[in-house]
Amino acid sequence: MAQPDRSQVHVDVPLTNISIAYRQAASSFIADKVFPTIDVDQQSGRYFVFKKEDFFRDEAQLRSSSEESVGSGYSVSSGTYYCDRWALHKDIDDADRANTDAPLDADRNAAQFLMQRLLLRRERQWVTDYFSTSIWGTDNTTATDWDDYASSDPLGDIETAKSAILQNTGMEANTLVLGYEVMKALKNHPDLVDRIKYTSDRSVTEAVVANLCGVERVLVAKAVRNSNAENMTASMAFVHGKHALLLHVAAAPALEVPSAGYGFAWKGLAPGLSQAGILMRKIRMDHLTSDRIEGELAMDFKVTGSDLGYFFSGIVS
Repeated sequence: MAQPDRSQVHVDVPLTNISIAYRQAASSFIADKVFPTIDVDQQSGRYFVFKKEDFFRDEAQLRSSSEESVGSGYSVSSGTYYCDRWALHKDIDDADRANTDAPLDADRNAAQFLMQRLLLRRERQWVTDYFSTSIWGTDNTTATDWDDYASSDPLGDIETAKSAILQNTGMEANTLVLGYEVMKALKNHPDLVDRIKYTSDRSVTEAVVANLCGVERVLVAKAVRNSNAENMTASMAFVHGKHALLLHVAAAPALEVPSAGYGFAWKGLAPGLSQAGILMRKIRMDHLTSDRIEGELAMDFKVTGSDLGYFFSGIVS
């Protein structure tokens, strides 16, 4: 007796309650978390810089009756910023939109795709501007790798770095930035594990590292990038590498407050910037019979106190 087979009674359709997309969590990106961000009205501009040395000289002298006091002074220079514009778009053809099945949403998917790409671009720019040698007051390239558990002394190395920043600036380091692989090594380092074995802490977390190092914050960079072109086998790697950076960072932008760095975000780009400082716009492209979803950011990362940073290069193997 003839019976309909499965293909005749069932047509595969997309599920509306699940889809798969690899998107990195916002917490993986640290470019907007390390330094305060200053919203600026103009794409470029200047800021005043007081000369550090002028504030650390002891020039006061004994004064006798009817004598003038000893005079002194300070000098002021300026620094500059320029917010480069970075942009990327994805076009959505009208025909493709009309044929898109639920739960896909062409506009939402395009915006999320572009946001990820621009967050990655911002993160890589942060690494170029801050997370490398020849940027900060000290580059430590000789310390024993922190994953050499028998010989290394990461807490001692960080104390040395803290002392260097304090001695050179009068400011105490308060922020430690770690590449993911560096944090992985510290989590299992016997020196750190031994320090907490009689405490209530069950593992070496960012908060534990901050407490043991005597800093306010530890930020672990987890962003990952595929360095190969489209349609090639992915080549995945951590964006920040195997480095660590100790800093003194201002709590917020303020007058006459030193900070190792500041981020400048051009708010004049558009009034509708997202919380990530990234603008998303939808543009009708009639000649392409498409809608264009475009993302853009305008930023500049500035080192405003190189002596307020101490960089550990390649600190794990």
